[in-house]
Order: sequence, then structure tokens, then C-alpha cells
Amino acid sequence: MKFLVIGSGGREHALCWAIAASPLCDAIWCAPGNAGIAREATCVPDLAADDLDGILTFAKDHAIDLVVVGPEAPLCAGLVDRLEAAGIKAFGPSAAAAQIEGSKGFMKDLCAKYGVPTAKYRRFRDPVMAKSYVAQQSGRVVVKADGLAAGKGVLLPETRAEAVAAIDFAMIKGEFGTTGQEIVV
Repeated sequence: MKFLVIGSGGREHALCWAIAASPLCDAIWCAPGNAGIAREATCVPDLAADDLDGILTFAKDHAIDLVVVGPEAPLCAGLVDRLEAAGIKAFGPSAAAAQIEGSKGFMKDLCAKYGVPTAKYRRFRDPVMAKSYVAQQSGRVVVKADGLAAGKGVLLPETRAEAVAAIDFAMIKGEFGTTGQEIVV
């Protein structure tokens, strides 16, 4: 089988290592890959993980049997949906299912709806309302940017003043870009 792994981090390195060890693997590429991954797979450094059109073209041109998608961004952008619509098998969730990772608010709402234990929370698009909510809490809070922030969207303030500063950091200063326009506290 011919495999294409999407991504360039440790997760993708582990995936390439495991796939390369399989007797089913005839060839493996990784887009974009990295120097460590190059020991396991042929890297395609000019093919970015968020280049959905390029990935689809590469998979067709190389008769890829299975695309394994590691990063959250292409999953949330619908890469698996696009590959499957083109008749290319893919491992990873659909865009709809990837919302669990792509939106902290969606995930918390889903947990609440189905009775999955989760901490008390509220979603905010208004920093004034978020700060008012924080002022009403008796303990520590966590401030999370709602969308993908490359692992950087969670702030752990120790005090109310730090929580207010975290809200400003995300929503007023825009330090997480559009991802911080909505937060979960």
C-alpha cells in the first residue's frame, strides 16, 4: 500500500514510524514532514498540511491508498471529507467530528448535552460579560480561546485580576487572532 501522512510534528513522526514498520507499507510520504520523519518516509516539504487542493492532487498523482491526517487544522478544514469525496481513503475525523477539537465551546456544549462530566463553563463573545462572570466565581477559572490556537489557547490565571488580563489578552488584544474572538471560561 501507498501511504501519505499529513503533518510535521512528533505525532506524525510516530505515525510514519508505525506505518513504515508494517508489512503492508510499500511506500510512504509525509507532507510536509521534517528531518526526523525523513528517516521513515519521503518528505514533501513544499506541500503544506493546510494545502487541501495540493494534498488531493498529490494523492491522486501518486495513487495513494490511504491518507493519514495528523494536525487539527486540516481536519477542521474538511480534508478527510474532500479526500473521501474524491474516492481516496483517509484516516481522521470528518470536519463535523473534528469540531470536538476545533471548538472548545462545541466540545463543552456536547459534554453538557449528553451528560459527560465536565467543569462548569460559559461561552463569551463579549469581554465585559466574561469579566462579570469571572467576578462571580469563587475559585480559579481557566480561559480558553474557542478555536484552534496551536496548543497555545489555554490560559491558567491564578487570580481574578489575572483572569481579567487573560480575557483582555484573548479578546481585546487579539493575541490568538480570530480564535480568541470567542472564549470559554
